[in-house]
Amino acid sequence: MNFFSLSAIHGRMNQEKPMTGPATRKDLMIVNMGPHHPSMHGVLRLIVTLDGEDVIDCEPILGYLHRGMEKIAENRTIIQYLPYVTRWDYLATMFTEAITVNAPEQLGNIQVPKRASYIRVIMLELSRIASHLLWLGPFMADIGAQTPFFYIFRERELIYDLFEAATGMRMMHNFFRIGGIAADLPHGWIDKCLDFCDYFLTGIAEYQKLITRNPIFLERVEGVGIIGGEEAINWGLSGPMLRASGIQWDLRKVDHYECYDEFDWEVQWQKEGDSLARYLVRISEMTESIKIIQQALEGIPGGPYENLEIRRFDRVKDTVWNEFDYRFISKKPSPTFELSKQELYARVEAPKGELGIFLIGDKGVFPWRYKIRPPGFINLQILPQLVKRMKLADIMTILGITIGVLVIVWLEREISAGIQQRIGPEYAGPLGILQALADGTKLLFKENLLPSRGDTRLFSIGPSIAVISILLSYLVIPFSYHLVLADLSIGVFLWIAISSIAPVGLLMSGYGSNNKYSFLGGLRAAAQSISYEIPLTLCVLSISLRVIR
Repeated sequence: MNFFSLSAIHGRMNQEKPMTGPATRKDLMIVNMGPHHPSMHGVLRLIVTLDGEDVIDCEPILGYLHRGMEKIAENRTIIQYLPYVTRWDYLATMFTEAITVNAPEQLGNIQVPKRASYIRVIMLELSRIASHLLWLGPFMADIGAQTPFFYIFRERELIYDLFEAATGMRMMHNFFRIGGIAADLPHGWIDKCLDFCDYFLTGIAEYQKLITRNPIFLERVEGVGIIGGEEAINWGLSGPMLRASGIQWDLRKVDHYECYDEFDWEVQWQKEGDSLARYLVRISEMTESIKIIQQALEGIPGGPYENLEIRRFDRVKDTVWNEFDYRFISKKPSPTFELSKQELYARVEAPKGELGIFLIGDKGVFPWRYKIRPPGFINLQILPQLVKRMKLADIMTILGITIGVLVIVWLEREISAGIQQRIGPEYAGPLGILQALADGTKLLFKENLLPSRGDTRLFSIGPSIAVISILLSYLVIPFSYHLVLADLSIGVFLWIAISSIAPVGLLMSGYGSNNKYSFLGGLRAAAQSISYEIPLTLCVLSISLRVIR
């Protein structure tokens, strides 16, 4: 069949059954969020069913970080498996190492020296702070606040500097050992850690001043995603999600592992159960972690940092593998011990919640069964219920910008690419100057997601007014000698008058959606445009006009 016959068939089909446009105002819309959506961070996909901006249904799709860690563990000794476990959660790596060695220690009733236990607690609480920081930054960026995202990397890098000095690695440490730790703390490390604790307390105060009392932030998180205490228990939630619902449950107090009972600290909890309560719990937990670290550093005892008695290979009776050649001459695994024939469930209080391992030994060097209980996987199962009947923008709040001035956007992209030591984004036009214009054009001509109860005219005209006003303002800039304005003051005044229309368009877009969250977003975008984009471009314009004249 040639091309012309195919065209004839399609023409006949079109004549018999004319196409009709979809009823976008009545039908539900299915939107795919992730895994490439910036707010999903590459590890989660949500299939969201929308009625305008109202969420009707949500289906999480998991498995984008699956690596078969449990089967790998069943074919490795514990010491051989330790380098793998930091990949479970690369934001809280010390906790994955801790649970990996705690389970065999409980299985074999192995004693840990007091100094090693203190060092473990210090490392665990530092890792808790680093994990909470990397939750706070992207969470604030997802709901529209960019500044905290850059602030959190200051303190997080200091924590990684401490990790690097003690373990040799910044993220994948391989520091914990059965019966202790791999190496003692280097000289001067304790003083550096105390200095960090004093500095970080001022950082937490800065976060609270910047975020906690921010009215726009409170509008986004207060009363959103409410989980009651009984409901949280029924869903098997743990960690900050459980404690934010009024349940004072912390495994450091319940299971009495390591030496947490020797320190003075309190379980942080809230009773409201909303997104604000979960934020407050995490902020308070960072303060409590600093208190624990300071007490551990000041009272750390001397002595060994590892129980060397467990570095043995238990004798197995009546086996051909117990010969002298195999045990002492031939190549053997790294120093380890045989797991006794029993089963055990061990758990620790990780930053996200209860991190557990179900372990079955079989008188061998490899675990017979190794099952991981991740906190994030269990906590995520309540997400579809939380987001139903909420707004699309609330998904990012429960989980964890506006068209600007073209030259400023281009400069921001260049600076960001330079900081990250990489080539910038896909460029449009010479030197990428037209990239922001391409983004704006794409936004104007993309498929409209009109809210069912919104004002269609305002919602559609608003972005056009913002973009057109910005483009008109650049008519003032003299691109050649003949276009120089006769009066500098008139030129600056004309630019201010034209560009001031842009915030009006932003407010029209937010107000036209008939949604308070979108309106708050429009207010924030307009405030951002007025506060730094317009004045900064005004400075560039004034200098350009003065130099050319």
